[in-house]
Amino acid sequence: MFAQTFRFGTSHFHSRVRSAFEPRKPRHRLLRFALGVVGLGVLAVLVAFSVVLGAAMIAAGIVYKLWKQRGKPIARDARVVEGEFRVVGQPVLEAERRERHTNAL
Repeated sequence: MFAQTFRFGTSHFHSRVRSAFEPRKPRHRLLRFALGVVGLGVLAVLVAFSVVLGAAMIAAGIVYKLWKQRGKPIARDARVVEGEFRVVGQPVLEAERRERHTNAL
């Protein structure tokens, strides 16, 4: 059994854990440069993929919205406002007026 096996010092433990997950850079200059270029290439591919995916999602949303509206009548007169309206009874309107009047005082 090794002498290092049962050592529980925090600094020693942290250094072992850190070295386990720390990427090791190659010492050769050209290899380090090549891996940097490969990393930038992977980054560029991921960014391009995300841009294409985002554009596809926006296009799908627009197509879905247009598909959902097909067949509905479109107002041809500029004075017409399209929308859904609800008729509110007179007692409700009077109660709101009284409530606003009492809050203003």
